[in-house]
Amino acid sequence: MSATWATSSQPTMPPAQTMTYTIAGCSEHSGNYVPENILVDSPQDPSSRWSGAQQLPTAKQWILLKLETLGVVKSITFGKFNRKHPCNMREFRVYVGLNPHHMVQALYTQLKDDTVSETFPLKHVNGEGICFPTRYIKIVPVSAHGMSFNISIWYVSVSGIADSLYVDNIRSRYEEYRETVVLRHVLKHLRQRRLLTPYQNILARSNIQVEHPVVTALYSSLVLQGAWTDSEALLSEASSAGLLDAYIQFCQPHSQWKRLHGMNADGDAPSKRGGHAMALNPDNGLIYLFGGWDGQKSLDDFWSYDVNAERWHVISHSTSVEKNGPIARSCHKMVYDTKSGCIYLLGRLGDGDLKPEDHQELLRRAGEIPDGSRSTPYCSEFYRYHTRGLDAGKWDLLSFDTASSGGPPLIFDHQMVMDCEAQILYVSGGRVVDGEWDSPKYSGMYSYNVRTSKWKLLQPQPALSMSSSVQPPISPRFGHSMVLDPISHNLFIFAGQRDDKYLSDMYAYDIASNTVTELFSNFSTSGGPNACFTQRAIIDGRLKEIYVFCGLTRAQPACALTSLRADTPNWVYQYAHPSKPGKWTNILPEVIQEGGEPAEVPLPRYAHQVVYDEGTKRVFMHGGNAGEVNEPVEDVETEVEGSGDDERPNRVSKEMRLDDFWTMKLLRAAPDEIIRRAKYQIRQQQFREMCEEQPAVKALRFLQTQVSAMVDHTNPEETSVFRALLGHLFSTPIATDDGSAESAGTPKETTINLLEEPPKKRSRPNTPDEAWTSRLDDEDETLDASTSSAVTSSGQKRRHAVLLMEEDPVETALRDASTKPLSPDRFRQRTEVFESLLQFIAEDGKQPIGSLLDMVDAEDGI
Repeated sequence: MSATWATSSQPTMPPAQTMTYTIAGCSEHSGNYVPENILVDSPQDPSSRWSGAQQLPTAKQWILLKLETLGVVKSITFGKFNRKHPCNMREFRVYVGLNPHHMVQALYTQLKDDTVSETFPLKHVNGEGICFPTRYIKIVPVSAHGMSFNISIWYVSVSGIADSLYVDNIRSRYEEYRETVVLRHVLKHLRQRRLLTPYQNILARSNIQVEHPVVTALYSSLVLQGAWTDSEALLSEASSAGLLDAYIQFCQPHSQWKRLHGMNADGDAPSKRGGHAMALNPDNGLIYLFGGWDGQKSLDDFWSYDVNAERWHVISHSTSVEKNGPIARSCHKMVYDTKSGCIYLLGRLGDGDLKPEDHQELLRRAGEIPDGSRSTPYCSEFYRYHTRGLDAGKWDLLSFDTASSGGPPLIFDHQMVMDCEAQILYVSGGRVVDGEWDSPKYSGMYSYNVRTSKWKLLQPQPALSMSSSVQPPISPRFGHSMVLDPISHNLFIFAGQRDDKYLSDMYAYDIASNTVTELFSNFSTSGGPNACFTQRAIIDGRLKEIYVFCGLTRAQPACALTSLRADTPNWVYQYAHPSKPGKWTNILPEVIQEGGEPAEVPLPRYAHQVVYDEGTKRVFMHGGNAGEVNEPVEDVETEVEGSGDDERPNRVSKEMRLDDFWTMKLLRAAPDEIIRRAKYQIRQQQFREMCEEQPAVKALRFLQTQVSAMVDHTNPEETSVFRALLGHLFSTPIATDDGSAESAGTPKETTINLLEEPPKKRSRPNTPDEAWTSRLDDEDETLDASTSSAVTSSGQKRRHAVLLMEEDPVETALRDASTKPLSPDRFRQRTEVFESLLQFIAEDGKQPIGSLLDMVDAEDGI
């Protein structure tokens, strides 16, 4: 919600400077290695360090620093000894805060075991984008570079902003933010406890909003007045205001595939292949495709596909014969730069494992070496192709060997993305091509600055001689996925293969701070895909979603055989913040209407390629390897596998490569579907109240018609809840037509009609698989603590014994004089229905998540 702390302009940031601090405390130290030693940078003095008294993980060790003045801490620097040392701290965490008892993690990373000082940015902005001040810094070592050694820290310097005017402004804004958060939780608490008069008084005397005005109207209509029709009408207003959009985004999506049959003027299209590369120009809808492996040879043809015209165009039948053009290859990567209109190409796996003469011919065509000279094999050339401007249609050989200029060695099955705004290209992992296939090597993470033409190693891989305990933040791999969130400037790196192991881990790499956060050590156990190799991934940064199209998986966790699942498992990963684990959801197949033809969908595959148009929300997928298929021996010229005694026709196994081209859109629940589900909740409560206040026959008729009309009878959970409502009718004393109460009892034949003859089955496309239940009057019921404080975090129902929960004067003014006040139980029921409806509302349009009472126990508090 809008607030002064969120809308006021940010103050101009002064330059950072070194900040003075003292030692405020530490865990037990070893000998004379006192914490004050870290105040002095003496790399030649072996005693100028702090060293823990015990070896981890036997005891938690820490140093607490207190800044001389309050400030905005921006970075921390660690000095080192003049040579490698086994006690050098490797992995560590840094916490910051206004007091030592309430701190948040600002950094989690590693130090290199070398002699060069390292500086790391520190988190100084919270999740709402509010800059916060710091007084205390806590350094928590996790491990040393040497096994069974005490951890040592040699020197620490802190940099930030100490300007009093700036810091006072930051602190004022931060306190205002904290005050707003507290007040919104207090207001939520008061309304839940039926203290509506103080609720209104605080609102009138403050400059904050608890929720969107439509949601406030829904509360008054549903909880205070029981105006059911008005409440349902407000749901449509909420949809028109965009309050349901976030919930719709998190509903389980369905895929809608369409095969594309476009060709060029000669009736041609790219042939069957896998391991090719594709890149998309989002400005004009052109998709570029280059190379690959067709099962017999590597390819060097270059194509473009016009999405609008639905036609292929061959740019070059063979780039090998063009000046500076790349030779045939597969397992390479290609990215498109929207600023310059250039395509960058790196990596390869070529025929014959890249013979030296290939490189000689490459350099001769580039004019870099004379005829007869020799070149070094396994060099990693780096190309640029111009799609517009004076050089349109031309190739540049940017580097014959990127390793010689500080870049990656020759690799394949790596990943490459482009930050077009920053003009920086990122390359991750990949298997090194050096001719030694029995001892695999892997590449690290590099960046390439287009403006300066410089490579930089960001995350190295350990040498084989290093201790196995020294692992980099992101373990070596190839055939993995990497995508760039251009808004948060984070890279997501996950899955792939290392040696003979398929991986299911996931990391977020913060480009600005050069730090890595492990999101999942095994996302398969967190509702995600199986460990996978050569899967493909794309990202929509605006929606904060990653779409994963899985490739090869292991048949079983300990099985060496790979397999392709027949149901083509594709996934969407949704995240609120890059450094926090998100939610994995399986993308369901398209919903087929009753009596409709099954939809055409792609075969399962690996080594395929996908690109994504963020503007149209469309995925494009081409080719790949569909795995082994059996063909009659007479159809292929290859050696026959041994046949058994069953006299079956001799058949051989052959990999099937594909040339099909597809586009896909995700279908999600329509707003009308969400409104239906919300109305189902409201009408359930309306029915429960009718059971207590009106004749049984009238309540039953309402259940059969009005409630039933809101049920998706194809959904077993919704149907089960609907049938259970009848039991509520029988167990509740109900008013008769003459005003007296009697035990509920409906004619037997009516009951049979209700239970055995439900309304006709209705097809509701795009219905999410979540279902709501609303047995709100059961004593053993539990609610989600994030939407109601009727239960504690431990699941125990709160009785509110301190409060009477009687009618508030605000309610008295709203109801008619002839209407009875709500009982405490009725108020609680309606409140719980209202808060269950809030799950459909976006976070910025509703009361804060969580309860005031549970905030007391929160680890990070506000």
